[in-house]
Amino acid sequence: MRATWHDRAVTITAAADGSALGNPGPAGWAWYVDDEHWASGGWPRGTNNMGELKAVLDLLHQTAHLDDDLLVYCDSLYVINTVTQWMKGWKRKGWRKKDGKPVLNVELVKALDQALDDRVNTDVRFEWVKGHAGHPLNEAADRLAVAASTAFRERREPEPGPGFEGAAGAPGSAPDPGPEALPADDDLFSVSGDTPARAAGSSAAAPAVVISTGDDLDEVVALERALLSDRVRSERRAVDALLDPAWTEIGASGRLWTREAMLDVIAPLDDVELEVVSVDRLAADLVLLVWRSRTGDRSVLRSSLWVRSGGRWRQRFHQGTPEAGRAR
Repeated sequence: MRATWHDRAVTITAAADGSALGNPGPAGWAWYVDDEHWASGGWPRGTNNMGELKAVLDLLHQTAHLDDDLLVYCDSLYVINTVTQWMKGWKRKGWRKKDGKPVLNVELVKALDQALDDRVNTDVRFEWVKGHAGHPLNEAADRLAVAASTAFRERREPEPGPGFEGAAGAPGSAPDPGPEALPADDDLFSVSGDTPARAAGSSAAAPAVVISTGDDLDEVVALERALLSDRVRSERRAVDALLDPAWTEIGASGRLWTREAMLDVIAPLDDVELEVVSVDRLAADLVLLVWRSRTGDRSVLRSSLWVRSGGRWRQRFHQGTPEAGRAR
């Protein structure tokens, strides 16, 4: 049965998490129910999103033989949105997104779709939980996932865990993706683990988002586009690296967003087109970018203020205003 949100009692409560040291880099995944029921694994090279997806997939396979409903805590909105919102449309479009581009991590996503379809007598419910905030199951899954990615970095096998007794070997599951399955680095940015900045409470250094075009105005436009990309928006630490510590936004809905509130909920977008209206240098280290976003028949005029500090550009303020004559 497809994942649902009704009030049926849940008998198995678990957390699933992923980790990547470098993103891509040595990667791990883990799920945790209690000290007698957990599992972990990973790859020598993978991404955080691959780990998040694989953790949920393995949990579904390991509990498939049980007559229990399942509640899964995830700190990844990418995983939750994939399973509860996007997957059905991607499947209908031949596993392509609205813009026609292939779905990332498609073999894992297909395997998740099949694993959920195979659960004909039990329900699966997903709930978001803030990462690194003291949730005991999430913290345990995070520690196991980081331990697995660390094991691969040190060229040893991670602890597989006890799993669930009687679980089959997950027939029909997607093969573990190797380096050839990883998306190529986008030309606009690269993600690395050598920046000194750290996301609050994170267990690894935040990856730097580095764009060098040789021209400040072009660089700011490229960074704005990076903030719309799936690769950046699916990784909190990558977004964190692009936002000024004092960042705020007045959204198109009229809501005032703080930096922490945005980092808690940011996730990949459906197809969004960025049209530059103007880009102006207001001072040596201050650039104002005015641009238009288009999503379907909705058009929003947006202003982004970028400041340069320590040789790096970061967005300081953003505002969106729906344009007249366009559907809201």
